[in-house]
Amino acid sequence: MTIAVPVSQSQHRDTVRENIRNGAVLSRAYLLMNVLAATIASYGLFANSPAVVISAMIVAMLLGPIVGGSLALVDIDMKLLLKSLTSLFAGIIGVLVTALIIGTIHKDIPITNEIMTRTAPNLLDLMVALAGGAAVAYATVSPRLSVAFIGVAIATALVPPLAAVGILFARGEVHLAFGALLLTFINLVAIQFASSVVLWLIGFRRISRTSGLSLLTFAKGNAVSIVILLALAVMFTTSLQRAIAMQLYEASTRFTLQKEIKSSLGSHLVEVRFDKTLPGKNIVRAVVRGPHPPSAAQVLALEAKLPIAPGRIIVRLRIRFVQTAIINRDGPLYEDVEYGTTEIQGAGR
Repeated sequence: MTIAVPVSQSQHRDTVRENIRNGAVLSRAYLLMNVLAATIASYGLFANSPAVVISAMIVAMLLGPIVGGSLALVDIDMKLLLKSLTSLFAGIIGVLVTALIIGTIHKDIPITNEIMTRTAPNLLDLMVALAGGAAVAYATVSPRLSVAFIGVAIATALVPPLAAVGILFARGEVHLAFGALLLTFINLVAIQFASSVVLWLIGFRRISRTSGLSLLTFAKGNAVSIVILLALAVMFTTSLQRAIAMQLYEASTRFTLQKEIKSSLGSHLVEVRFDKTLPGKNIVRAVVRGPHPPSAAQVLALEAKLPIAPGRIIVRLRIRFVQTAIINRDGPLYEDVEYGTTEIQGAGR
């Protein structure tokens, strides 16, 4: 038994389709807005200002081609797919070139934390992009929601990492640039796939619905995206596990150092850094302040108490000791423990 689709619903879907097609068109306004978004994002990254970076997403227009590509894959519309990919590629090139020029002009500005955070994608970034893509598609087809707010979220996921790619290439930081480029690619694929899923579930599957093989047709149309997402999920799950293990190791190492150094009268741990530049080794660099420096034997004993690093990497402890003296009117608060003297119990402390 065939259930007739209400005319109002059918008209609404046709209107949505037309809006999506119009949003995927390559135009001067589209290119100009993306160039302006790249300019704002680049200077926001240089200023290390999340607020400025967020403002770049307000003017970006990369949302339209992504949703257009999602609808094209659902409807098996190759003409729309080609038009969407052309617009998306042109927008990406505009952002990259703009950021490359700005990065070349301002080579004297150091690489900021806002740039570095976009060079190491992980599973969390993938999940955010999937959720964002689903929100985009649902807001696009829902008359009660504003697409503008969702477009802001998507632009955040695309323009800043693309701007970071251009800036890093201008500095010659190819390895970091490819990390930011991978984040952009992840966001593009995840957003497109999630949008296609939502559009298909809502009923935007004009050709596949008439063929009676809607699910199979959808899977075939999105086969490339599905394979890429599965591969990325496996890769990022492994990398996330390694990152969590490393964070637990670093936290445990800090706790051990703080506990052991605190037991030494008058000494305290100031800072701990982990140097992983040497292959197969993890150099733990600790800054310690106190009245008396530790001996080599004490450093060796402390090194033996440190937790085992993930992958059983060799751990070496390096202590930078800064001698300090705390003195009040009764004299120094700490004296040499080795010779039997301890903290002076001055009444005037």
